[in-house]
Order: sequence, then structure tokens, then C-alpha cells
Amino acid sequence: MKKTFIPVILISLFCCIIQAQTTSTRVNNPERPKLVVGIVVDQMRWDFLYRYYSKYETGGFKRLLNEGFSCENTMINYIPSVTAIGHTTIFTGSVPAIHGIAGNDWYNPKTGKSFYCTDDSTVTAVGTTGKGNKMSPRNLLVTTITDELRLATNFQSKVVGYPSKTVLPFYLPVIIRLGLSGSMMLPVNL
Repeated sequence: MKKTFIPVILISLFCCIIQAQTTSTRVNNPERPKLVVGIVVDQMRWDFLYRYYSKYETGGFKRLLNEGFSCENTMINYIPSVTAIGHTTIFTGSVPAIHGIAGNDWYNPKTGKSFYCTDDSTVTAVGTTGKGNKMSPRNLLVTTITDELRLATNFQSKVVGYPSKTVLPFYLPVIIRLGLSGSMMLPVNL
């Protein structure tokens, strides 16, 4: 009985392996969206989206809430909750200890100087002058969702950032959100 049982088990396993190798399961790839919009309203509580729902236009925030994705009732597990850390955490899905942005500005003990989180003396932005032209996401240690979008499309997608104001501190969230491989930032007054 033992001698016939082992070959039967082996033949059964072999057949299962062959079947598993030849069976083709078709994976349904969902249709990719044509446009992805990320909106972050600094210091706005998530429940305000619903508190003022009746005041929204049909094609505006109502459409975004009904057809889009909204990350609600989240918990901030870091302190301080400042602009740079918040936007970086949202767009990287990581915490300051991992993504590297520890505040809007911080002190570097190696240089003995304090600096802005997007300061970068190695770059010069096109079309700008002054302090605002020496900024990049260089201090960001991980990729953002926008970087991952570019990677997933073999760098065919475009990632464009629009700051809400052209005043220097308002560049910061856009520089971070564009990530390490953003296409361009277009400063505009909204």
C-alpha cells in the first residue's frame, strides 16, 4: 500500500504543478485615470468638507467628494504639525524620521547654520531670481506618490505643481509634492 500511495501523491502533485503553470488567469487591469489632482488645504479639518457640503457646486468639491478619494479621520502621529512635515507625510505616506523633512527649517550641526527645508545651493531655477531660485526637494529621502506615478508610467506622465501664492514660503509644499522627479512648477496667483 505504501509503495502505490507515494507514486500516486507524486503524480497528483506533478499534475497540479503542470496545471498551475499552464493555466493563464487574465488579470483585469483597471483603466488608468487621465488626470490626478491632489489638493491639500493647510490647517483645514477633514470634517469641514462635509460641514459645508451643501454650499459646494455640483462639479466642484461635491464631485471630488462623491467620485474621488478623500482621506478622512486620519491621525497625525508626529509633532510638530507644520506645513513641510504635513505635506511631505501626505505625499510620501511616511513619517519625518523616514522621509527626512523634520520641519519648515532646522539647524544643521555639521554646518552650524539654520536652513529652510527646500534650500539647495546646487540648483538654479529657470525664470526666477533671488532666494526662491535656490530650492529643490534634495532633502527629501524617499519618493512621493508623484514620483511613483512617473515611475509607473515610465516617465510618460506629467507632474505639474501650482502654488496658491507666488510668495516664497508657499513654494515649499509644491516643491515637496512634486517629489524628486516632478515635471515643472508653474507659479501663479489664484
